[in-house]
Amino acid sequence: MSAKNRPYDSAPPHAWWRRAIADISASNINPALRGDFEITSETRIATAGSCFAQELSKATAERGYKNYVVEKGPPGLSEENRLKFGYGLFSARYGNIYTTRQLVQLLDRAYGRFDSTETAWPGKTGYVDPFRPFVQPEDFISESELLADREQHLECVREMFENMDVFVFTLGLTEGWRARSDGATYPLCPGYGAGTFNPEKYEFFNMRVNEVVADLEYVRERLSELNRNARILLTVSPVPLVATATGKHVLEATAYSKSVLKVAAAEVTAAHPSVSYFPSYEIITGTFSTDRYYSQDRRSVTQEGISHVMRCFFSTYSETPESLRERDVAAVESDSRNEPRETINKDLSSICDEERLLEILESADLSKT
Repeated sequence: MSAKNRPYDSAPPHAWWRRAIADISASNINPALRGDFEITSETRIATAGSCFAQELSKATAERGYKNYVVEKGPPGLSEENRLKFGYGLFSARYGNIYTTRQLVQLLDRAYGRFDSTETAWPGKTGYVDPFRPFVQPEDFISESELLADREQHLECVREMFENMDVFVFTLGLTEGWRARSDGATYPLCPGYGAGTFNPEKYEFFNMRVNEVVADLEYVRERLSELNRNARILLTVSPVPLVATATGKHVLEATAYSKSVLKVAAAEVTAAHPSVSYFPSYEIITGTFSTDRYYSQDRRSVTQEGISHVMRCFFSTYSETPESLRERDVAAVESDSRNEPRETINKDLSSICDEERLLEILESADLSKT
């Protein structure tokens, strides 16, 4: 092979660490490169997944893009109560969807392909939806009210899947809990804030790469039948596990979970042109961010990190107005001057299901064990 044909000689700047990372200001690093589709003001963007997905939902609305919300809540509900009751956090009122198995079952429940034997859990004052344990802060008054609300909710889910243009799903966890009887999967371990834990009824699972890939393939195939033109945009949440049930150190468990989700997303993206991946995880966890993108708990993402992710997202997939770009850069520079750092969990702790586990553990003084 002649010198002029050597493979790295013609590699673009983004392929070289020095040119793409070391020689560039941290706030200007964008590993997303060029988007393979465009988001316009008319694009209906649906969101689901972990708490981190809520940031994209807010950012699209703030920038004048179409945050596609199909379940908006009763008329006259105040904005505070709307958020308290889970309306507008995502496209529909399904709460956090941490695992791909939850997403599969949401899709199947919406179209009558899966119906769990556990329809409701007893709550403090009424009944709790096992699949949406915290969307009704005061509990449902009766099981019939819960089922009626669920039916209306699933109708909205069908509307979302059938009419959205882009489905942004943030993969959060590989660990989860399910019913031994029928495999029904929950967003949180029963007994922590909702339900009662019974090891004879519920079991822990930790998904492997092939399982996550199979779930994503199933979702892609079903969506192609329901909405031929819809695209799927996958991201991986950079927020570490709040706790692990594997018996391993939480740091190792987090690395495993995020690695599996990253590889699975890469496998599905490589196989299907209709599926894309946006590297929000890489932006937050990259070595260039040092300690700026996580708060003191080393888990919550700072506003500076969120601004970087959103700036990259809109510059990659849409025509970002220069005024918005300047505003985002100003926010980053403000943070870099050591002003107080707001975190992603500051405003979202009341509606991130996983945070409930932390609150319960801390109240019982178990988080220090």
